[in-house]
Order: sequence, then C-alpha cells, then structure tokens
Amino acid sequence: MKTNTTRIALLLLIAALGTSCNTVRGLGRDVRHAGSHIEHAVDH
Repeated sequence: MKTNTTRIALLLLIAALGTSCNTVRGLGRDVRHAGSHIEHAVDH
C-alpha cells in the first residue's frame, strides 16, 4: 500500500512539473492540487 501511495505521489509530482505554469503562483496551485489528490488517494 505504501508503494502505491509513493507511486501516485511521484506520478502527480511529475505531472505537476510537466504541465506549463508560467508563474510561481501557478506552480503553487499545481502543487496544492496534487497534494489534495495525494490526500484523497491515501484516505481511500
């Protein structure tokens, strides 16, 4: 289970960094959004 969570977190991080965000604010939003998905995945 921890391995799956780690994989999900890594994939979301790569996806967040791979998307185009033009500002630091945009990067912050992407990271926050990825974090909410990680929390949701861990809860379920």
